[in-house]
Amino acid sequence: MSAVAALERLAAIPGVPEAVEDAREACTRLRWHPALRRRADAARVEAGVRAVRSSAALAGARLPLDLVRDVARGAASFPPDAAGRTAQGVLRAHAEAEVLLPGWERSPLQALARLHMVAAAGLVPDDALGRPRAPGEAPGDGADLLTPSGDPLPAPDAGDIPARLSALAELLAAPQSVPALVVAGLVHAEIATLRPFVTANGVVARALCRALLVGRALDPTGVVVWEAGLLAAGPPYPLALAGYGLGSADGVHDWLVLFAASVVEGAREGDRVAAAVLAGRLS
Repeated sequence: MSAVAALERLAAIPGVPEAVEDAREACTRLRWHPALRRRADAARVEAGVRAVRSSAALAGARLPLDLVRDVARGAASFPPDAAGRTAQGVLRAHAEAEVLLPGWERSPLQALARLHMVAAAGLVPDDALGRPRAPGEAPGDGADLLTPSGDPLPAPDAGDIPARLSALAELLAAPQSVPALVVAGLVHAEIATLRPFVTANGVVARALCRALLVGRALDPTGVVVWEAGLLAAGPPYPLALAGYGLGSADGVHDWLVLFAASVVEGAREGDRVAAAVLAGRLS
């Protein structure tokens, strides 16, 4: 079976097409918001602030939205502790994903390495930045990826990473006929469960996922804050990722359906962002 045929088969798992369509409709409705005709840039900036805050919280750094907004505009600094360094890495990764050059999917491993370099700077030694785990190195994140038995999802051996990253590159080259939500969701789950780096894998997964949803035009304005949807989902988010990591069709289904629901919720948050921007009241 070709890679494209395999992707199309995953996209056709019962329940997935309906979830994909719900997400597409939610994103399409958001595009018609008056703010996105008048102040699209401001809405995208504010949505990005909320995406950063949510992704940082998912990585264990829960900080006030006003602080994240002030740091993003250069008016404040994150605290000089682990949470602050994590949040700073999320902010840098988001900014990097926003400026990935057209055609980055043709050299995706370089983009992946660059995202990790900015996401994990200050969290690990410099020689661990941007490179896959070496034999004997275990990832420092992913402890919340629990299997149905309650055990942590084992991280693949470092020796398996090169082949998995090659498969990831094929996934990123999927034709436009494969729904953007399916491609982005699978890329997110693959990075988050493979954990190719020593830390910040979830941050990198979410940053690359955002670049895909924007680049593949499901959310061309970048105002859907699906990261907030994942944060609101609570424990089912890492549990669904763990189910994906076990490799079953049910696991893939459950992950894609949950991710689609987070996009729907993210479109609602995007609508709130757009309304606040239009009214001039962000706080």
